[in-house]
Amino acid sequence: MLLSLARSRRVLFLGGKGGVGKTTLASAVALDAARSGRRVLVVSTDPAHNLGHLWERRIGDRVTPLADGADGGSLHGIEIDPDATTDQHLRDVATTLKRLMPRTLHGEVDKHMDLSRRSPGTHEAAVLERMTELVERGREEFDLVVLDTAPSGHTARLMALPEVMTAWTDGLLARREKSARLGAARRGLERRGSGRRGEGDLGTSVLGSTAPRDPLEERDEEIRAILLRRRDRLAGLRETLTDPSATSFAIVLAAERLPVLETIELHEELTRTGVHVGALVVNKRSPADRGDFLARRRAVEEEHLATLRTALPEVPCQEVPLGEEDVVGPAALARFAELLDPAATGGPGARRDWTRGTRAGRREETCRGGPPHDQ
Repeated sequence: MLLSLARSRRVLFLGGKGGVGKTTLASAVALDAARSGRRVLVVSTDPAHNLGHLWERRIGDRVTPLADGADGGSLHGIEIDPDATTDQHLRDVATTLKRLMPRTLHGEVDKHMDLSRRSPGTHEAAVLERMTELVERGREEFDLVVLDTAPSGHTARLMALPEVMTAWTDGLLARREKSARLGAARRGLERRGSGRRGEGDLGTSVLGSTAPRDPLEERDEEIRAILLRRRDRLAGLRETLTDPSATSFAIVLAAERLPVLETIELHEELTRTGVHVGALVVNKRSPADRGDFLARRRAVEEEHLATLRTALPEVPCQEVPLGEEDVVGPAALARFAELLDPAATGGPGARRDWTRGTRAGRREETCRGGPPHDQ
């Protein structure tokens, strides 16, 4: 079910509480898509940088080849470094401000940037800019972008930021337009009062003035252009995030009390933001037939999953069993990806249903499990 969701989208987010296996699932989904012939980019926004550990290679904040696929398919990965991204974001902002400000104020710009580094929202704004860039690039150069996100709270705020910052930028533009109109009116009154309008005014109004432009006007126009570009980029990201035909979000969780409650809250926040939640993935599910201890553990998990079923009955859900080994390296990820394909996990006891629903004229399971496999 998770693999079929990825096959029908251009952008897929995986999020949830920390430590539930988001990076493993994101990598397995991306590898499966590459092996089916798609060009895939997997992006990690988690500061823990587990993507490189999982693939047993250094990745870092650059697009890095990870695996080849069939029929021209390929998999590349990148880890967004939040600190480096924030530093670069502030350097870019400082460069722009210094270009717009008198040299005598450049020292004040540096002081402001140092203060901004520790200000609330700076980190999120910087990561959002980087994520926007990678989504734009990903949709141009790749068939699928898989984003392995930071833990739930950070991700919920990040997904809401495009709407918030677009509204903030629109407010700045509205104030900028009002200020420009007032400034134009003031300059007109000053010219009229100084008697600068004369017989040549008709020619000037038709052909344009040859007088040097006011530096303040040029600065204001550049500020407006910067704000418009920013608004358009954020609006484009917002459109991508809220397009259910192109983008979906899969919430990964463990069958435990806190992850279940956090999943319900994250689903509510994502839905409020307009992001389509296409799947719940219950990872590391305890087996029922491996001794009394794990059987009791599974019974406890059933109680927590009952809460999830009650709160989110319509969201498709897939269970992934607890494995005996860690998933590390391309070979283990390939085996793990096969586990996610229901067609590859057939046989007695391979599936377990929560509920059954009807979609597109056929019955569809809303929760699937599978046999134990490397985790």
